[in-house]
Amino acid sequence: MNQSFSTRPLFKTFSLLAISISLVACGDNAWWSNNKEPEMKAEQITKVLPPRVNDRQSWSQDIFEIMQQLSIPKTKQNVCSIVAVVDQESNFVADPAVPGLGEKAVQEINTRLKEKFEAKLGETIGGTVAGYFEDVLKNQPSPENNYMSQMRKVRTERELDLLYREIFDYMSKHYHVSALTGAAKLVGQDIGEKMNPITTLGSMQVHINYAKEHKRQSGNIAELRNDLYTQYGGLYYGIHRLMEYSADYDKAIYRFADYNSGMYSSRNAAFQKMLEVIQGKDLDLDGDLLLYNKDGNVQSALSQSEKEVISAFTNNKILVTPRQIRADLKKEKEKKFEDTQTYLAVQKLYQSKTNKEPIYAIMPEVVISGPKLSRDYNTNWFASRVNGRYETCMQRAKRIKL
Repeated sequence: MNQSFSTRPLFKTFSLLAISISLVACGDNAWWSNNKEPEMKAEQITKVLPPRVNDRQSWSQDIFEIMQQLSIPKTKQNVCSIVAVVDQESNFVADPAVPGLGEKAVQEINTRLKEKFEAKLGETIGGTVAGYFEDVLKNQPSPENNYMSQMRKVRTERELDLLYREIFDYMSKHYHVSALTGAAKLVGQDIGEKMNPITTLGSMQVHINYAKEHKRQSGNIAELRNDLYTQYGGLYYGIHRLMEYSADYDKAIYRFADYNSGMYSSRNAAFQKMLEVIQGKDLDLDGDLLLYNKDGNVQSALSQSEKEVISAFTNNKILVTPRQIRADLKKEKEKKFEDTQTYLAVQKLYQSKTNKEPIYAIMPEVVISGPKLSRDYNTNWFASRVNGRYETCMQRAKRIKL
């Protein structure tokens, strides 16, 4: 698995929230391959799964049915794209064990508890609630079998998630809001959901906010979380997240990169690369064209990319105002960004200065960091690993006659 149990990649925490909830796909380019190719049947999907996968028929049937439900062509390329991501994220285990997860969770609490609560609730309230939370961890439901000791024993994300939910449920029943100055605004909020550090769930590690935005059935947030830990639910939201948006990538690896660092991050990184060439300056090629706050909303401050767009247009007498540039860049998580004056002008400038065709996609440069990982990685590492699994799957698929 590539994500921290507390968030997606540490350096893009807040922008990824905006990315993950913004799109519903449409159009013929929503998938890696189109519907003119022969389609696979469920029994044929079984044959391209890695040999070590248990319950092969069950997994392949679920993949088949979900692709059918979402009207995704069941081509070899599309099926293998899905298979590769599932295998990378969970090795086809609906609720996989994470080595050392309990100890890592405890270490995260010991080192970053106050910081996390203050980031979510503000310094005054967050610090006080963090102190109460720590007291609950050490003394409830009993000093002998406290939540902290229970946390050390968890093996899977689901176990850790359920434990956090139990802790926050205890707090909501025993928590005295009146004890906190200015804490009245917390009344009625689902603090447990707001503070639950398990934000990516299931066999395909989908962000809970994306799942909330695209719920497949009615129910509360606890039921949605439970659904994500099922084989079908984890697949459904993961396949939706991976395949249900339109992008003109010529290689599957860019969609895999997007899965890790955010929808359209490969396209947006290419936009930044063209801008870098135009301006002759080094830019962060992370696929984020704007700055985002902790709630995923665009900040008023100008990003490095936005400043360079304004400068490039001024230097080259491109008549697009800063206001229009900002409006265009706000579409960075959508396909229609490619139709904006800003995107088209940067392409044209790049072409005129280099005599080369505009770049549509490159690998975004994003660091992956978190308690689940033994060391820091980057999006290229993740996408390359998935792409290797994709190529292996395609080798199996070539032996299948459709």
